[in-house]
Amino acid sequence: MENTIALLAKNISKTFHITEDSHNTVKHRLFNLFNPPRAKKVPALKMMSFEIKKGECIGLIGRNGCGKSTLTKLLAGVYQPDTGYLKINGTTMLMNLGVGMSHELTARENIYVSGSVLGMKIKEVDAIFDKIVDFAEIREFVDAKIKYFSSGMVARLAFSIAVNAGADIMFLDEIFAVGDMKFQEKAIKVFESSWIEGKTVILVSHSMDVIRKYCSRAAFMKNGEMIYLGETGKAIELYEQDNQS
Repeated sequence: MENTIALLAKNISKTFHITEDSHNTVKHRLFNLFNPPRAKKVPALKMMSFEIKKGECIGLIGRNGCGKSTLTKLLAGVYQPDTGYLKINGTTMLMNLGVGMSHELTARENIYVSGSVLGMKIKEVDAIFDKIVDFAEIREFVDAKIKYFSSGMVARLAFSIAVNAGADIMFLDEIFAVGDMKFQEKAIKVFESSWIEGKTVILVSHSMDVIRKYCSRAAFMKNGEMIYLGETGKAIELYEQDNQS
């Protein structure tokens, strides 16, 4: 049974501690030296438990600020949960505008670092390097630091690495909204090809057509809570009701 589970979350939650600085002028700060800024707790994710099977494509939907990005970063290992535990069976890659890539490194360097993180040897990365660069359409910028890239270029590079390096579990955030029409068509072809077979995918999107087409199940989130995880149509119905309120 355990061999069929890609992700297992038990009572996970995440709270951020933010300093609330109301002393926004020099005068305020001078006269409030002994009145330090207050710390504010922001519960980004309330306690939740769920499991995702290997090979599933799960939709993750909800309005902006509902906790989708925090949850994907938690599941991908970018954040650690404050409570509970998380079990991940396989290598992961988060395709979210280059999260996990260093913006101080060049595209070339990021490709090799990402490959290394996924357990690939240098020769293995060498073999797919040109495919990654050409699919991402960044050939002339391969030795430029990605901090100079547009957000679309960074996202294309991250998706190209994910596709060609082959992580077991993919977190794809608005993948069909990246780049121009030509690149979107390429992304759709990849998603509908044999590449997706056997992969576990968590797909974040505001397009209900995309969620309905590709996801076997979907999770609806609101105010940091996972309100529902199950039949895709039901999750979309809850999302649409929330948008009308």
